[in-house]
Amino acid sequence: MIELNGANFRRHIERNDVPVVVDFWAPWCGPCQMMAPQFSQAAAQLEPTVRLAKLNTDAEAALAGEFNIRSIPTLALFKSGREINRRSGAMGTADIVNWVRSLTSFSAS
Repeated sequence: MIELNGANFRRHIERNDVPVVVDFWAPWCGPCQMMAPQFSQAAAQLEPTVRLAKLNTDAEAALAGEFNIRSIPTLALFKSGREINRRSGAMGTADIVNWVRSLTSFSAS
């Protein structure tokens, strides 16, 4: 799992043939903290076919604003630099994995 910031965000999102799921979160967010282990478990199931990354919206408020993040946690799926879909609210591991797989053109084993 990758920690994104203003310096590396575009490199990982735009210059990547692998779909990327970004978890927009903040340290003070209770649901974000509860979802963190679920997100890590989903990463273990989905990577390397899909890359999972986290972006701290407090540290990167400009990026959060650019992507119109209004509530956290928000997961956004990017393919070839474009946002394909997003979901707000805490999700369990199976929900994350199923959501990502439903939006990508493969079925990971």
